[in-house]
Amino acid sequence: MECAGKGRGTRCMGSARRRCGRCGAVAYCSVSHQMSHWNEHKEECERLEQQMKRVDALNDFPFTFSQEATATSQAGTALVCEKPGSRCSFLSKRGIHQLGMWMHECCCFDSEEPTSSLASFDSLRSKDGGWNLLGDLCPCRGPVSPISECLSSWFDYYEWRCIPLHSPVALLLHWPLTIYHAAHIACAWSSTVETRKLCIHYLGPEKELLQLAAFGELLALFPGVQVHIEFIGPAIPQQRDGEKIILCSYARCLDADCICNFSSENLSQIAITSKSTSVTLQLRSGLYHERYRDLAEDLSPHLIIAPNAGIAAYPSWLPTIELIKAMNVPAIFSDYCEEACHLAACCIKSVTGRSLSLPIQLNPFRQPMMVEDSALLLPCYSNCFLFGI
Repeated sequence: MECAGKGRGTRCMGSARRRCGRCGAVAYCSVSHQMSHWNEHKEECERLEQQMKRVDALNDFPFTFSQEATATSQAGTALVCEKPGSRCSFLSKRGIHQLGMWMHECCCFDSEEPTSSLASFDSLRSKDGGWNLLGDLCPCRGPVSPISECLSSWFDYYEWRCIPLHSPVALLLHWPLTIYHAAHIACAWSSTVETRKLCIHYLGPEKELLQLAAFGELLALFPGVQVHIEFIGPAIPQQRDGEKIILCSYARCLDADCICNFSSENLSQIAITSKSTSVTLQLRSGLYHERYRDLAEDLSPHLIIAPNAGIAAYPSWLPTIELIKAMNVPAIFSDYCEEACHLAACCIKSVTGRSLSLPIQLNPFRQPMMVEDSALLLPCYSNCFLFGI
């Protein structure tokens, strides 16, 4: 945790252990740095204080591992995990550390190493990826029953897919479940009723590019629908630009005799249970406003999704927001904490002249493990809050 007053004339006097007495969301190395930072911090202090009061709602998960996945102070205020390797420990206890899609969920994976990234991309970009879990812990087969009503929580999803609440699969399934939830709250789902097609432009993918097998769950979440997703972002390697990936099965489990490990039977099962369901992923390298003209006209989006967008942190978002405004297509953004969403909303209003059409709200399908390296003492989760234009 860095001192919030870092770089204010004098060097920091050690670790940032002195928290703001009002909001508790920022910390300082010394009284002098706290005082010098006040003119800037006072503009946000009350807002951060209100956000900290909503901590309990952010940490409310049904999983048996919920307490292990978050760290709390004696006062009950959620803090970012400070122990290095805490995610590593969590994954190790479950026998999935540094395996398959899970290797990208901890600090052991060096995302800056291009050779490692490309090798992982090769092995996980298609149906060859697996859960590295026993069959009763993961959704490796089609659902026992169709979705009877809109899923609104992790508990609903786990109950529907007959998965025990000690299974860690939500750590990866927050990607497709956030798509599912965004499609419903943006009313994009209604447009698929007659056409049975859903086209999504997915902006700025990063870690999920190495966890694409988890997106096979969209086969269950959108039964009878042809789902096409354009992944567009600078993190996509140039050599993958234009690559198309067809997901025709669910990510596999470790049970050798499970139907998911017999491709012909698995495909037959999917054909029976979901009829015309299909999931196609198209990769585009570059920024959205630069690549939009390259997309086929027949793939105009029903919905735009930008996970963990960080709009306020990257100026490159400004021309993209201008483009989205002109397109008049619903766009759903997510971010790690409420404050990041607030700053993003300010940026969007400065560009569009409008307030958010979808106010900032908690995502019921946020990843249930706290982000370790946060700039604030606010609890942060991947895909934590949603908002839209």
